[in-house]
Amino acid sequence: MQIGCVSHSARIALGALTLVGTSACSVDSLAPVTTQASAISNLFQLVLWISAAVFLLVCGLLLFVIVRYRERDGDPEPTQIHGHRRLELAWTAAPFLLLVALFISTLQTMASVDSSPPDALRVSVIGHQWWWEYRYPDLGVVTANELHLPVGRPVRLDLTSADVIHSYWVPRFGWKRDVIPGKTNVLAINVEQPGVYDGTCTEFCGLQHAWMRVRVVAESQAEFNTWVEAQRQPAAAPQNDRQRRGQQLFASNTCVECHAIRGTNAVAQAGPDLTHVGSRTTLGSGVLDNGMGNLARFIKDAPSIKPGLLMPSFKTWSDDDVNAVAAYLDGLK
Repeated sequence: MQIGCVSHSARIALGALTLVGTSACSVDSLAPVTTQASAISNLFQLVLWISAAVFLLVCGLLLFVIVRYRERDGDPEPTQIHGHRRLELAWTAAPFLLLVALFISTLQTMASVDSSPPDALRVSVIGHQWWWEYRYPDLGVVTANELHLPVGRPVRLDLTSADVIHSYWVPRFGWKRDVIPGKTNVLAINVEQPGVYDGTCTEFCGLQHAWMRVRVVAESQAEFNTWVEAQRQPAAAPQNDRQRRGQQLFASNTCVECHAIRGTNAVAQAGPDLTHVGSRTTLGSGVLDNGMGNLARFIKDAPSIKPGLLMPSFKTWSDDDVNAVAAYLDGLK
């Protein structure tokens, strides 16, 4: 029994430490990194501190009245006061003026968050079950699942969906937008710090909703320009016999009915564009880290890794065939 009690106590302690650690991480994961997130955070802090001040003022006055005017033995009946015009005007005007100030601050924050200058970088974000498509119409770039953005430049994300309702949220960007079929919602952001920022779809959109991750790579303008130039290039040519065999297998099977690889006969758009899939850090919108081993696993039996996915299984392929296609795709940097 003692061992069981100790074990139970240890589990409780471990749970408490985990909760504290998770709370600390969650605070850091919400730290603003965009102009819009900073504006929203400032408004939240203003409302929080004003609310705390009002709460403390009311509690303090209540405590003062309870202590100062409590009934004591021998005290006479207190004088009854009916009405106090100045006091009534004060406690009516003060909350009214406070709410007006908060209303004005809210309108200013909304205008700041929603503003998108004419020279903002435009990116079309298209939600699919269960991955993200990114199109840069002014730059001639199409990619999937990883959004690259320059630091310090206003960006306009035009969000729409190819199937069901999704929702686009990166916590450190401060706000989110629903992604709706047949409608374009705008998400304006200006990333202030370089880094990799993860998010997710926050609208239940089917079986693999939890694996519809968002990844944003914020980098300097020079690094972004280099990335854009690389993305504009057609697919890299196979470098060895194994990759050439993988390319032939890819081109002669159902892969070309869903995916595009620029510079080849694969031009379909039902699935993610794979022209530079080897340069991405994840597969399946975050379900696996990218790399030869995971590429082979995903090609062999994607439905077992991400159930409900439209991509078929290729269990009938030999390991050599699967590895050849994985080598070809891994070489598409």
